[in-house]
Amino acid sequence: MQFGIFTVGDVATDPHTGRTPTEHERIKAMVAIALKAEEVGLDVFATGEHHNPPFVPSSPTTLLGHVAARTERIILSTSTALITTNDPVKIAEDYAMLQHLADGRVDLMMGRGNTGPVYPWFGKDIREGISLAIENYALLRRLWREDVVNWEGKFRTPLQGFTSTPRPLDGVAPFVWHGSIRSPEIAEQAAYYGDGFFHNNIFWPADHTQRMVELYRSRYAHYGHGTPEQAIVGLGGQVFMRRNSQDAVKEFRPYFDNAPVYGHGPSLEDFTEQTPLTVGSPEQVIEKTLKFREYAGDYQRQLFLVDHAGLPLKTVLEQIDMLGEEVVPVLRKEFAAGRPADVPEAPTHASLLAAERNKEVVA
Repeated sequence: MQFGIFTVGDVATDPHTGRTPTEHERIKAMVAIALKAEEVGLDVFATGEHHNPPFVPSSPTTLLGHVAARTERIILSTSTALITTNDPVKIAEDYAMLQHLADGRVDLMMGRGNTGPVYPWFGKDIREGISLAIENYALLRRLWREDVVNWEGKFRTPLQGFTSTPRPLDGVAPFVWHGSIRSPEIAEQAAYYGDGFFHNNIFWPADHTQRMVELYRSRYAHYGHGTPEQAIVGLGGQVFMRRNSQDAVKEFRPYFDNAPVYGHGPSLEDFTEQTPLTVGSPEQVIEKTLKFREYAGDYQRQLFLVDHAGLPLKTVLEQIDMLGEEVVPVLRKEFAAGRPADVPEAPTHASLLAAERNKEVVA
């Protein structure tokens, strides 16, 4: 099972100090977070894609390419890359280039994002969001898997004898997770292709996540990719830790109350009761995260949000240290206990390449 960090890259005021970091400081902080994640033994660093204030990660491949040059082991991913407003030709070429630079340590989470105005900014209609996601991804798959593509669709100009460059590393496309909070159509899309399904698992109660994951698992089996239990599932989560749970709540409350996404809404107590947010001790984070398996089954990837709402970099790095030293080692052991042998590991470039070579041998 893979454990890691995902960031949305928001620029927010620290309610304790009243200071707002510059965009430059926030971008550099995201790099430091990725490096710390590798240092403490986490498996994945993922960045969001946004094109509006108060967010800075408008170019995930630029950030991840820089991180790739400064790391050796950690997998680089997105959370999410916008399949709706990016040209699939550009996605195919940009992420294949990143895949080469990172020696295969790349996968993608595709999504529609949660910012409505982004659609007209890129010449798209939000009412076509699902249709864009379906058509663009169908083309992206072909661009990665076929050397020469002839294609015609609704949302972009036709392609005649087109070859995207560079070709995927070793002829193996990056693994794709389809990220969604609330759209069953995206769970269906992930299942149809036998790709991974990632549920953000932050804003919604467990029964909603359970329904989405169960839909994906059942449709994955329907399309003949394996049993429902063999489907590839990832979950998000959000944590804030201190040794003493009361200290964690006291310190985090102002950040929660003023967060760009859910600030000035439900109370911290209500939100932690009704959603996967955990504010407390490392032991409480372990206990609540282990319960995810009760409604999502045995899954492959767990990512944590630890750096938003104005939290200073020093505090975020402390959170990652606790994850790496105290939380994740226990989670690895506990999640592995009783895990059925036929539940697959999270796909990597190495495992996908081995599977392709096995197909060639059998053929």
